[in-house]
Amino acid sequence: MSAKSADGPATVEVVLVKAGRTKISYPAELLADDGTRVSVRAPWAGEGVRDFGFVRFEPGDVFTEHYWRDRWYSVKEVRAAGGALKGHYCDVTRPAELSGGRLVVEDLDLDLWVSADGTDVRRLDEDEFAESGLAARDPGAAAAAVAALDELDALARGAGLGTLLA
Repeated sequence: MSAKSADGPATVEVVLVKAGRTKISYPAELLADDGTRVSVRAPWAGEGVRDFGFVRFEPGDVFTEHYWRDRWYSVKEVRAAGGALKGHYCDVTRPAELSGGRLVVEDLDLDLWVSADGTDVRRLDEDEFAESGLAARDPGAAAAAVAALDELDALARGAGLGTLLA
């Protein structure tokens, strides 16, 4: 279903929660919501430049973000201000909840980066995940998070993340 109205594009507030606290929130244009997947677009919401060494997120970058109500991850297409694809940043999260104009996801620390050409696939923050204590607090959620990272990694190295976004 389209998210546009007679008044222009609909917006939502994306809220990323980590360890019970809001890590970041930002407005995003609601592109689509089919009842399972919610897609939004927003400019880079961080402060200044974030240089990971293998990619830089910076003012002017545009993120097209895809969240699922039934999957334990989100996939974010990252483009430079000029439109060139930088790659895909995937967050392992609990399934997304959209209510009252707020799209809320809980970050579970695990991440995956896939370069634009698909040749650089990196699992990120596995040490943070291990230190988070989630495996002891909520073994089911921890197992779902690891399975989600494995699924994303296999897709990235196989058919590609585009199969999720079609």
